[in-house]
Amino acid sequence: MDESKPLKIRLTFSIILVGVSLLFAAVVTDHWAVLSPRVEEYNATCEAAHFGLWRLCTKRIYVQEQGAKEKGCGPISLPGESNCSYFKHFTPGESSEIFEVTTQKEYSISAAAIAIFSVGFAIIGTICVLFSFRKKRDYLLKPASMFYTFAGLCIIISVEVMRQSVKRMIDSEETVWIEYSYSWSFACACASFVLLFICGIILLLIALPRFPQNPWETCMDAEPEH
Repeated sequence: MDESKPLKIRLTFSIILVGVSLLFAAVVTDHWAVLSPRVEEYNATCEAAHFGLWRLCTKRIYVQEQGAKEKGCGPISLPGESNCSYFKHFTPGESSEIFEVTTQKEYSISAAAIAIFSVGFAIIGTICVLFSFRKKRDYLLKPASMFYTFAGLCIIISVEVMRQSVKRMIDSEETVWIEYSYSWSFACACASFVLLFICGIILLLIALPRFPQNPWETCMDAEPEH
């Protein structure tokens, strides 16, 4: 058995845990996109917004005169009165009319559902890896690697659905938003895709049996791993 294999597995798993952490951070936070309406009057308040998979938050910001090219409200980091509410297709009692009018409900539900699948795959993959450590069952690493790869694919699909949702929101004639930007939750989702997808493939390659080192050696003749 390759003596460096356990070290490679643990190192890869450590990087995967970083990806899983970024995945959880992206799914539970609401800073995927920041929206800004057109500002017509200065020395007044405007309402900017940021949202994630589940919730929309608006903030009333005091507007001072900006440059000629800056017509939006913000940045969202400025102090102001915040108000957050869950999308009413998830909680019918909540109110989030601003979001409901300016985007398609199907996009939001699809992005959230796919993200849940991603989290589920990541959890199952982690359980498989932990059991492989405890019971010395290396065969569990192969399905774990596939679960991590699927988790990465699911979260990047969720990212694309969210991106299309924001684009259609801005292009809609009914919307009040004229500017948008992607925030740190969106960046966490993209980073988790890179780590989970690449490290999932690496983990699969590590878990595969050793190939023959000599031309006359077959897989059956190779030294078995213990």
